[in-house]
Amino acid sequence: MGIIDNINKLFDHRIRLGIMSILVVNEDADFNRLKELLEVTDGNLASHIKALEQAEYILVAKSFVGRKPNTNYTATKLGKAEFKKHIDALEKLIQKPK
Repeated sequence: MGIIDNINKLFDHRIRLGIMSILVVNEDADFNRLKELLEVTDGNLASHIKALEQAEYILVAKSFVGRKPNTNYTATKLGKAEFKKHIDALEKLIQKPK
């Protein structure tokens, strides 16, 4: 098994890495919170969310708060497991050989 086998190409982009980082340590986050934390445009965030949703790494829940639409995101079990494998692979990659 190669040293980079568990590095997940889907997490190569800093925005997708950021989205997953936020969702793994928080129960959930809404669109505006992710946008604010990551300092990205609506369109940029939406495209990266779509990629993670298609991979089934995040769940999307749409609702209304009063009359305003609200979209909330949660990391799935698969997403959390794949993200952990990715982070573990990065840690192994940067560890000094013993």
